[in-house]
Amino acid sequence: MSAAKTLSTWQLRARFAAGLSAMYATEVPAYSALVQVSAQVNADYLARHPGAQRLGSLQRVTAERHGAIRVGSPAELAAVADLFAAFGMAPVGYYDLRSAQSPIPVVSTAFRPVEAKELALNPFRMFTSMLATDDSRFFNKGLRRRVQAFLARRQLFDPALLARARVIAAEGDCDAADAHSFVAAAVAAFALAREPIDKSWYEELAGVSAVAADIAGVGSTHLNHLTPRVLDIDELYGRMTQRGITMIETIQGPPRTEGPAVLLRQTSFRALAEPRRFRDADGTATEGSLRVRFGEVEARGVALTPRGRQRYDAAMAQRDPAAVWGNYFPSTDAEMAAHGLAYYRGGDPSAPIVYEDFLPISAAGIFRSNLDRDARAVDAVDSCGYDMPWLAGAIGRDVYDPYALYEALAKEAVT
Repeated sequence: MSAAKTLSTWQLRARFAAGLSAMYATEVPAYSALVQVSAQVNADYLARHPGAQRLGSLQRVTAERHGAIRVGSPAELAAVADLFAAFGMAPVGYYDLRSAQSPIPVVSTAFRPVEAKELALNPFRMFTSMLATDDSRFFNKGLRRRVQAFLARRQLFDPALLARARVIAAEGDCDAADAHSFVAAAVAAFALAREPIDKSWYEELAGVSAVAADIAGVGSTHLNHLTPRVLDIDELYGRMTQRGITMIETIQGPPRTEGPAVLLRQTSFRALAEPRRFRDADGTATEGSLRVRFGEVEARGVALTPRGRQRYDAAMAQRDPAAVWGNYFPSTDAEMAAHGLAYYRGGDPSAPIVYEDFLPISAAGIFRSNLDRDARAVDAVDSCGYDMPWLAGAIGRDVYDPYALYEALAKEAVT
């Protein structure tokens, strides 16, 4: 194929992200307000802070999204991996939300580009969680067997879509004539299904966890949130509140400080009640609602080294992290670089490397802030073996270590 007749994976990724954004805006109307306010905040912030683009151009930040989906089994996770590979998105990192203060019965990874050039072209990410059905702290033997049988019967993705995705991933591009239909089919696979939900089955799973019900109580998967990036998340929080949109109580992640922004700060508007149809035991369908999807927004800072992460964890363990932040982190990028606390391209403090990944405590906090109740876990030993090597084996591909990716970027010269 000639270059003029093909689209590369990054171009497909950009279309995929845009298509998901357009679809999600029709499903969750408040999302459009979130995107609009984010763009306004970014433009206003850049006008006041000319150096703001050191963490990414305004074009990149404005276009940037991360999505979140949930699947139920290793087979479904492997299918997701095959689909996202066609968009140049690889699994990066392992997140265990079962160990959070308010446990969520999932383990997760994030599919995203891994090369600096690809991230600059389009940094779309998809945080993907899998239901931890083998964990006996959440699922007894009988329920586990029924959940796994339910998951085995459903088909999240058209086999033809996955077959096409594997070809595109192998070839590294797609015939331009086929790109529209391929991307449209991929977007449609994450649309909110409208078929009635088995009410008693959904409620039984909700007794374990609202997340478990959202994953295994329905016949498909869907976007749980689609997150724009903002340069001033505190300002956005205030503007959304002024619009009458109810936000969760806190901004998750590190506090706002006068020094370099680090890692990831996140917040969201509260999940809204969405009309859904339920099927009762006698087969009749009734109207109801669910509150499981929300509007998240994020602000990203410089990626921390393992030494920096140790300091971050120590600071966040304090009663008031903002009050003691200066005891753990210096106030300039030059000092951060000199102390080996954060990653900078070529060691140049003016070239910070953006944190491209996620914080499990923050992710669990966002999940929890949008749930009506906690997961119900019994006191038992975790012997199910979920870890990064297990995840890699389940999907049949390497899971990238985020630190290794940042180390490689830090060795590159500043251009």
